[in-house]
Amino acid sequence: MLPNSKWVIAPPRKTLVVGVADMVVSNDSSAEIVTYSLGSCLGITIYDPVKKIGGLLHLMLPDSKIDAAKAVSAPYMFVDTGVPRLFHAAYHLGADRSRLIVKVAGGAQLLDQQGIFNIGSRNFDALGKLLAQNGLKAHATDVGGLSSRTVRMDLTNGLVTVKTPGANPYPL
Repeated sequence: MLPNSKWVIAPPRKTLVVGVADMVVSNDSSAEIVTYSLGSCLGITIYDPVKKIGGLLHLMLPDSKIDAAKAVSAPYMFVDTGVPRLFHAAYHLGADRSRLIVKVAGGAQLLDQQGIFNIGSRNFDALGKLLAQNGLKAHATDVGGLSSRTVRMDLTNGLVTVKTPGANPYPL
């Protein structure tokens, strides 16, 4: 018998945090995955709605050729080495390539407002080329601009939300 109360206590939600140049892939449908402070970096989410398998990658740079040693020690830092690992980790857990929903956020020009380096747009361009080479595409994007972003993915339903400073979270 429940106590005479209008309050129901639920267990806290498990939050899996993805750091810079890091990745998390999970099949724990009770969890959420989050990454904070995407500037020129990209946050890439993938989700299989049937198996409820999702992943989030927080990458920094488009091409690992600039530092081969770093590509080995920190492969999630780069588009060309991190993205394949994201997909393979999801496949390893049972995700089906044909069902994956890909969403991308970030790629801002926070410290490069004159567009000298264009790291954010170079990251997004490199990702687009890699996805296209593999017959994939981003289903939704929120990239560019001058604001950082926080990205969350609910593994219960695959909902991806984006939050920018001073604004309410919005679905991607």
